[in-house]
Amino acid sequence: MKALGDEMAPLVIEAESEGHRSMRRLRDEWSSGANRFQGAGEFLLAAYAGGKLIAVGGLNIDPYSSALGIGRIRHVYVCSQARRRGVGTMLVKHIIVGAGRRFSTLRLRTTTAEAAAFYERLGFHGCNEEAATHILELGAT
Repeated sequence: MKALGDEMAPLVIEAESEGHRSMRRLRDEWSSGANRFQGAGEFLLAAYAGGKLIAVGGLNIDPYSSALGIGRIRHVYVCSQARRRGVGTMLVKHIIVGAGRRFSTLRLRTTTAEAAAFYERLGFHGCNEEAATHILELGAT
């Protein structure tokens, strides 16, 4: 994804109406250059339907860990009309596969029981770390 422009606006509005700030942070950090998912092994994925952006999710080197080989799933969001259709599962599975090329462990933080259950169905385990609620061991890099 080269630019995050007007196509992000519907996701920002919808996410904020649900109490989530992650889409605004994604857009703002992209615009400022603070996070363009350009580090080694990092990437941002987008899903489209009918030319409309319906989901995003990314992978960063975990900024909350000094250990090598730790990736962090960031800014995953699926618009309400596309939920329960496998879009989020497909997106996160692609992130996991891509992460396996560079990272041995994935971490993330979620704030809802629904999202926690989603990640647990994909193999993540709850954890009590200060900077993460869920972790997935990928193996050696």
